This record gives sequence, structure tokens and C-alpha cells, in this order.
Amino acid sequence: MFFGLLLSLFLYFTTISVQHAQHKDYMVKEPLVSIITVVFNGAKHLRQTILSVIGQSYTNIEYIIIDGGSTDGTLNIIKEYEHKIAYWKSEKDNGISDGFNKGIRQANGEIIGIINSDDWYEPDTVRRIVEQIDGCDVLYGDLQLWKDNEKEYIFEGNHAFLNHEMCVNHPTVFVRRELYNNYGNFSSAYKYAMDYDFLLRVKVKDVRFKRVTGVLANMRWSGVSDTNWLQGCIETREIKNKYIPGNRKAHKAYFFKHVLAIYAGKLLRKLGLETLIRMYRKLSKVKKYHQE
Repeated sequence: MFFGLLLSLFLYFTTISVQHAQHKDYMVKEPLVSIITVVFNGAKHLRQTILSVIGQSYTNIEYIIIDGGSTDGTLNIIKEYEHKIAYWKSEKDNGISDGFNKGIRQANGEIIGIINSDDWYEPDTVRRIVEQIDGCDVLYGDLQLWKDNEKEYIFEGNHAFLNHEMCVNHPTVFVRRELYNNYGNFSSAYKYAMDYDFLLRVKVKDVRFKRVTGVLANMRWSGVSDTNWLQGCIETREIKNKYIPGNRKAHKAYFFKHVLAIYAGKLLRKLGLETLIRMYRKLSKVKKYHQE
């Protein structure tokens, strides 16, 4: 009887140990991912953003929404889904960077992604990120751009050119939490290029980037960065001068070239010559990827 009791205890504690090990293994394979949405008077499209997050095939997600004090019905949409939201808050803030940082401070996930209220994820985006994050610090993918509710073109990211321009699609970016702890959050000095400031800041520190092939997120051509593109270009030049000061002349030349290209693109659209724009994008993409 004594040996039977010992055997029973041995089997009990062995089972507990195995279950604990299995739980730890599950947590390693299925890390918590924090998704942050910053919104201000975004009732028109917020529902689509929320559904794209809570409908992910990957389930170990902590969803955080930071509202800047909306008055257009945004809060009613948030409350409708608050049983699926880990944390949300509505109050006046000091801009987009402030909203991002509030969300990051609330995040508990090992991996953090940010999707704005005009954008939405593909259904398997988070799962694909988790499956490929081993050995990497920053993961990103391709961005499907939409105009007038129709697909326009796919913007393929390439972090190799971050020292020239914002060539990583921020709605597709997922970052290990430790990067914010080690290198800081988003700078309130920038209204439109705060994402570029963060990514170039960590890029010059030689953190590990990886591109996940395929579309991870969708964006409409009606965001703040699109309507305030000139100020975004100015901030981008300032950011490059800050982190790569030895190339100030090259940054200035690139700035004027980039602004001219944008003006030319707007003119071609007015003339109904968007085919030329698409040809230019295709040639530019081929040239960049052959330089790698």
C-alpha cells in the first residue's frame, strides 16, 4: 500500500510537470501580441479596423484602442466591441505620437503592432508574423493601397532603403516590445513622420529587420500622411539629418527630387496619365530590388 501511494504521488507530480512544460511551450509558440489602434473621429471606418483585428486567425491578441476625444460616434462603435477589447480610453491627446505611446504603455504583449483607424489587416496577418519572428526584431510586409474603394497598387516594403526614405509600411510593422524599452517610443517632435523616426532610429542600431512576403495590411489614400505630404517630406529630411548627419547634402538633394516627383505625379493624375505613374512605380521597384 505504501509503494502504491508513492507511485500515485509520482504519477501525479509527473503529470503536473508535463502539463506545466506543455503550457510553457504553448506560451513560447503562441506569444501574446498587442495590437494598438489610435483614432480620432474615425467612425466612418473604425468598425472595419476592429473587425480585422478581432477576426484574426491568431487568437492570443490583446487589443488596445486609444481615442483622442472623438465626438462623431466613434465611442459608440468602441463600446459595441468592448468585450473584445482589452483596454480603451478616450481623452484629448497631444497628437498621433502621444496616442501611440499611450497604447504602448498599456501593452503587455511580447510583440506590438499598430493599425490605424483607416486601415485594416488581412485575416492571417498576426499568425504569419508570429510564425516568422524568431531571430528578428522588426517584421513588416506589403501594403495594399486603396482609392475610392478600389485596389490601386501594392506597396512592397524594403528596409534596405530606410536611410533614403520611408520604405517600410507602418501599418504592416510588428516590433518586439523590448525595442521600445531599449530605444524609446515615438517622438512628439513629428506630426507626420514619427513612424519613420522610430524605424530609422532602430535601423542605425543594427536591429534585425525582416520582410514577410505578401500583403499584411490595407490602407486608404485618405490618411493624415497623404493629405499633409509636404510637411511629411520636411520631417523626413530632418530625421535623416539627425540619424545620418554625414549625408546632409545627399538628404537635401533627395528631398527636392522627391518633392518634384510628387508634384509631377499630381500633375499626371490631373491630366489623366496615371498609366505613366504605374510604369514609373514598376520600373523603380525593379531597379531597387536589383540593387540588393
